[in-house]
Amino acid sequence: MAGFGTISLRLKEMYQMITLGGDAELELLDSLDPFSEGISFSVRPPKKSWKQIGNLSGGEKTLSSLALVFALHYYKPTPLYVMDEIDAALDFKNVSIVANYIKERTKDAQFIIISLRNNMFELADRLVGIYKTHDATKSVTINPKLFDTTTTSVVLPIMTSSSSSTVKPTTTSNSNSSVVKPLQDATNRLNK
Repeated sequence: MAGFGTISLRLKEMYQMITLGGDAELELLDSLDPFSEGISFSVRPPKKSWKQIGNLSGGEKTLSSLALVFALHYYKPTPLYVMDEIDAALDFKNVSIVANYIKERTKDAQFIIISLRNNMFELADRLVGIYKTHDATKSVTINPKLFDTTTTSVVLPIMTSSSSSTVKPTTTSNSNSSVVKPLQDATNRLNK
């Protein structure tokens, strides 16, 4: 029961941090026999009333679920997390909050996040682009730290998973200082 108390307290802290002021609560449905009935997960989004998780919007459910995952991570860290489009139902502000939390506060774990949101993958340590060409699936891996956003040049070491060879680093134009354009350029070069 000590673990439940720790997770419950950490959930409250995580939810307040992620939502910038909301509140969350885990409650045992049967405190005498906790494994017979389960738990109740309630949240109070900022400036709203208390609700069961099933009665929330998509974005509110996502933030609530992530707060619980982060609380569980605090109690008993797992070395690897795979998350598929956790940001799909979130607005720009909340994607940034979640991305920054993962980047800054979960140094003891590796996160593989499938995302289509710029503000999520701009904080990534590595980007992996997966694409199909000539009836074969290929991938491109980019280290965003090699991008110098103060100039227009970018050095791209490109590795493909379909072979053990490495394409030599090249310099390419990066007019919008974004990671998306160089990824597309690298993909185009591999397709030639």
